[in-house]
Amino acid sequence: MAGEVVGHAAEAAGHGVDLVPIVVLLGAAVIAVPLFKRLGLGSVLGYLAAGLLLGPSGIGLINDPESVLTTAELGVVMFLFIIGLEMEPSKLWALRKQIFGLGVIQVATCGALLTGVGILLGFAPVVAFIFGMGFVLTSTAIVMQILGERGELSTDSGQQMVSILLLEDLAIVPLLAVVALLAPSSGGEVDLTTRLLSIGAPIGAVLLLIFVGRRIMNPFFALLASTKLREVMTAAALLVVLGAALLFQASGLSMAMGAFMAGVLLSTSTFRHQLEADVEPFRGILLGLFFLAVGMSLDLTIVASSWQIIAMSVVAYMLVKGSAIYVIARLLKSSHGVALERAVLMGQGGEFAFVLYTTAVAAGIIDGPTNAIFTATVIVSMVLTPFLVIGLRFVMPKQTQSFEGVEKAEDLHASVLLIGFGRFGQIASQPLLAMRHTVSIIDNDTEMIRAAAQIGFKVYYGDGTRLDILRAAGAGTADLILICTDKKAETTRIAELVRDEFPLVKVMARAFDRGHAIELVRAGVDYQLREMFESALTFGQQVIRTLGATDEEAEAVIEGVRDRDTQRFDLQMVGGEQMAGRHLLISNAVEQAREGGVEVPADKVEDEVSKTTRPTQPA
Repeated sequence: MAGEVVGHAAEAAGHGVDLVPIVVLLGAAVIAVPLFKRLGLGSVLGYLAAGLLLGPSGIGLINDPESVLTTAELGVVMFLFIIGLEMEPSKLWALRKQIFGLGVIQVATCGALLTGVGILLGFAPVVAFIFGMGFVLTSTAIVMQILGERGELSTDSGQQMVSILLLEDLAIVPLLAVVALLAPSSGGEVDLTTRLLSIGAPIGAVLLLIFVGRRIMNPFFALLASTKLREVMTAAALLVVLGAALLFQASGLSMAMGAFMAGVLLSTSTFRHQLEADVEPFRGILLGLFFLAVGMSLDLTIVASSWQIIAMSVVAYMLVKGSAIYVIARLLKSSHGVALERAVLMGQGGEFAFVLYTTAVAAGIIDGPTNAIFTATVIVSMVLTPFLVIGLRFVMPKQTQSFEGVEKAEDLHASVLLIGFGRFGQIASQPLLAMRHTVSIIDNDTEMIRAAAQIGFKVYYGDGTRLDILRAAGAGTADLILICTDKKAETTRIAELVRDEFPLVKVMARAFDRGHAIELVRAGVDYQLREMFESALTFGQQVIRTLGATDEEAEAVIEGVRDRDTQRFDLQMVGGEQMAGRHLLISNAVEQAREGGVEVPADKVEDEVSKTTRPTQPA
């Protein structure tokens, strides 16, 4: 069946563009990735599985994964360009200790240990060095994708991993130079000019890119922006990325590092967001294609014939590399959880290993079968990583809070008890303190409590969903309890506890949305406010003022909106249905008037609103 499909593809290619492989790859990604994400396995594993199915080891629809992989590497290039756009020079400079400190320590330590492992597995020292150093170079694409999906790229631990990845990407340059030095001598001598070119070309490429980025790119994009042609700006964005990659590749450096450096140079440009928007679609598609190509490149025939050495290599290299990363992280004061996560995420080999191994083959250091074993080892480690990340959830230590410098709520007495001191609670407390009311504040986040103490707030630790904590915090003697927590279930639980145990105390609460507000009223609160309602009204009032409404007109419109909302809320409380009072929405009222043949001009909408804000009985 697969042969017939390939035959049809070849026949189609004779008549024009062969669309079958493109359609097959896109179809596989569209089906596999959502399915794997729905199963909680992540998009990377979906791409890898789809690639394995389509490749030579699967149904054989794609027989030349190397050609796909070559093109798909542009996805990694564009990914690093976007990362560079987020890394302003000042931010990159702030990470210099992590990049050249932590990064160098990890690469050097892991490289030495993995070289030793290769020797123990029976490889010659030079071959073991190439094998080990290739495996040191973690897959930037996989780690970045996982961190991005989890929203952890900007966290401290995420930034440390990004720093190490950047150093590893830089490390490919000296490693390629070392491969050239280790290559068997051909008997000829390298002249001085060649040596100078091999040193001067990379330096010249870096200096040229800095000059172009600093002096030419901004005026260039300003000129193109004046044409107001979106497709020209998109073409220019691709030109910058691919041009920087080509410049670095031609000088013997990494394409990905060229794109990253171009991104850093443009990170302070006024066109930064435009560039990111233009490149992002290509980045996503090509990076997905890269993972598909990696899956297709896994040759199960080689794995089957050399399964013992590959299995031993995968286990030994991932275990030693992961252990070394964990120990280094712990020695540098990272927590057990952070060190464990870094060890699992960075324990695999990566795409730059393919470059190193291929160069070593061309230099005569390793032969084809050995390269196949090394490549299979790296690919298997990349395939295993998403599974290990899933397993990590079950062994990660539970987050524990430090109570250093934090007092627990005990025997508190004040006229107002405020529960939850996030953004909402902090603002709500200001009028109370201005009027000299006594306020006791409790929260269950110790980090926030310590931060509040630094700006002069006394906040006690306490879980408001526990009755004993409410008693200790003075709920029984307070005149008023303010529930300002940011979790719906937690807020409702506290409201129900107060209603049942302290029925004489007035309660006011922060609601998440309309449904939650109804829930809180039924739980017995005396007053509730949806957290964004009034701020959105204030914002809307300023908007219509900006568009030409007078202060009086704007005030009338906002009062109309507020009154209609109150009426709709009352109807929902009585009827118990979210759709009750739908006719009171202004969009529906204006539309109904127009359907009745009455056109409502934009400048008369406030009149229509005020007319229909009189008490209305449900139909």
